[in-house]
Amino acid sequence: MSENKWHWQTGRIWRGVGIYHVTMVVPSRMPLLGDLIIPNNDPEQAYVARKELGDRLVDELVHIHTYYPEILILQYCLMPDHIHAIIHVRHPMKKSINEVLRGFWQGAKKISRLSSSSVSSELNSDQINEDYLKANPIFTEKPFIRPMSRRGQLQSMIRYVQMNPQRLATKRLKPGYFYVQENVEIGGRIYSAIGNIKLLHAEKYCPVHVRSVWVKDAEQNGNVQPLKDYKNSCVIAAREGTVMVSPFISEHEKAVLDVLLKEKHAIIYIVDNGFGQYFKPSNALFDAVADGRLLILSPWPYDPKKKRVTRAECIAMNTMAEEIATSSIDPDSIRNN
Repeated sequence: MSENKWHWQTGRIWRGVGIYHVTMVVPSRMPLLGDLIIPNNDPEQAYVARKELGDRLVDELVHIHTYYPEILILQYCLMPDHIHAIIHVRHPMKKSINEVLRGFWQGAKKISRLSSSSVSSELNSDQINEDYLKANPIFTEKPFIRPMSRRGQLQSMIRYVQMNPQRLATKRLKPGYFYVQENVEIGGRIYSAIGNIKLLHAEKYCPVHVRSVWVKDAEQNGNVQPLKDYKNSCVIAAREGTVMVSPFISEHEKAVLDVLLKEKHAIIYIVDNGFGQYFKPSNALFDAVADGRLLILSPWPYDPKKKRVTRAECIAMNTMAEEIATSSIDPDSIRNN
């Protein structure tokens, strides 16, 4: 299909030194690569038992450096229907990272064909090549490639990749919290939601909205106390049982979010994009959803091309947080149409 055709990255050569998170997905999302095993229904013990195809793909992946000595695989994880890899390009290459992955994609297609029962050792090379050309690719031709540049991003991504089996197990054992609920009506607005919808039945709410005047006063005049007092007041309110509501946009609001997550308080998080079919919160947000401490809301449909939040969206989300936090929410008014 045309949407699965290989698209070269525009505006980026990607031949230099860098670290990339790569995900390649089985088009049908069928568990062709392995089976998720959850011993004793404990997500912490979950792992993926590889099928023959999965074993061969992992072997191909870890030996990429044989063909490209500039590359080091820092971490990988084979899942039933996709594979993650964190790739470190240590020296400039003649080929781009896209070309390297294209080669892996072609190799995966060949491995898939040779792993099937239709190809035997009795077939000659011409027949194998003909079968290869007819074979469907094992992965889509549109991989996810994310270059990493921010401080701390690598360690977070390594943990994300490592924890994939445990998180998939958690989703399967607690499907209610991770199911995307569409058309949730709150006070006349329509949202998509993931998480604990019962957080909308709480007694007290408080918005988290750091005002720019406090930030400017701290940066320009050195008067940090109003900013510090406000952030502390948010944490104190959460400790007293108040559900905190915010899009957590600014760095100071994100700092408050980090404390709320660390101390395991209840949060309603408003985001600027909806939820795709396979949406999965990352790291601490995932754990908070699994524990029933987090509800993520979005008034917008999912847009896979969206990269940045606009100022208008920031203003709108802060308004929504104020509405939820300052209005008396009638549980009967919350509908999932």
